[in-house]
Amino acid sequence: MTNANSKNEEDSCSTPKTDAQWREVLTPEQYHVTREKGTERPFSGEYWKPGKRGVFRCVCCGEPLFSSGEQFESHCGWPSFSRPIDESGLKTSDDYSHFMHRIEVECQNCGAHLGHVFDDGPLPTGLRYCINSVALRLDEDADARGE
Repeated sequence: MTNANSKNEEDSCSTPKTDAQWREVLTPEQYHVTREKGTERPFSGEYWKPGKRGVFRCVCCGEPLFSSGEQFESHCGWPSFSRPIDESGLKTSDDYSHFMHRIEVECQNCGAHLGHVFDDGPLPTGLRYCINSVALRLDEDADARGE
């Protein structure tokens, strides 16, 4: 899978990108999900099944978002996490699309659509951050606690 390279990630949010610039650095699927609020097919993404260790970063800007230590198998077909590394790294808002109410999750740094958060996750948080794989890049060299 092709992801935005680290040079693009480093400068992706210092100056807001135009649509054309985002299309240059993201794959068509990454663009559709992160910039057009799309959704990848369930069980199709690289990270839907837990097991890899590291820090999951925003594919658009490189912001550290989730630790592999907080990932769990939810059987929904998308990567699921019980909490972010730092809540201030995420922005949430009401989403009333598709004739339902959900809570959308975006990267606070660059505004990328990541997925949704639900209140049916494991204790102690009770939350399930259901995130599109293509919105993430796993940094296997980073400490899984996000430090």
